[in-house]
Amino acid sequence: MKELTKAKYWIFDLDNTLYSGETKVFEQVNKKMSKYISKKLNISIIEAKKIQKSYFYKFNTTLNGMIKNHQIDANEFLDFVHDVDIDFLKEDRKLNNELNKLNGKKIIFTNGSRKHAQNVTKRLGIDQCFDAIFDIVDSEFIPKPSMEPYKKLINKHKIDPNLCVFIEDIARNLKPAYEIGMKTIWIENDEPWAKEFSESKFINYKTKNLSEFLEKLNLLKAA
Repeated sequence: MKELTKAKYWIFDLDNTLYSGETKVFEQVNKKMSKYISKKLNISIIEAKKIQKSYFYKFNTTLNGMIKNHQIDANEFLDFVHDVDIDFLKEDRKLNNELNKLNGKKIIFTNGSRKHAQNVTKRLGIDQCFDAIFDIVDSEFIPKPSMEPYKKLINKHKIDPNLCVFIEDIARNLKPAYEIGMKTIWIENDEPWAKEFSESKFINYKTKNLSEFLEKLNLLKAA
């Protein structure tokens, strides 16, 4: 863990990473995706859920599958599915405190939209902790874990991967980061689609609680 104290770049996923997956925020997004597909393709919610799941596994995001197979308006999709209630999310002062203690640049890297990231981080009270947001539009709608968005992120923000830490709840999304030299941290969870490959060598560290992990790291750095 001592090696992480030398990091100069901190890359964070958004959903189920900067807040607990137990809040079920993304469950709301999933329901909105099903509703969107149902209306757009004029099919039942049951059929829409099947397509949604199929596209997620085949194209890494449902949006990517909808773009490739149905030529939808990506921005329309993002606005619709991220229009969810997050009023129950509480301010996370501990996370705010620990994020501010980290040295270096802090960036959110999400397969979602910039607006969603801004809404969530503002609600958590951590919006001022980050230097930038790199969203699905920045990656030209090519989602993690394709290698392209990682390279775009590195080039845009002039990141040295060997001095970078990437934190994410979906295990397979850590693989490209590891392959280009980043240290990786997996947010442990029991979602089947998120924990697949969680025992792989491309995961350097694991934690069930991001704030506590960062607190330990900051204490180690200060010692």
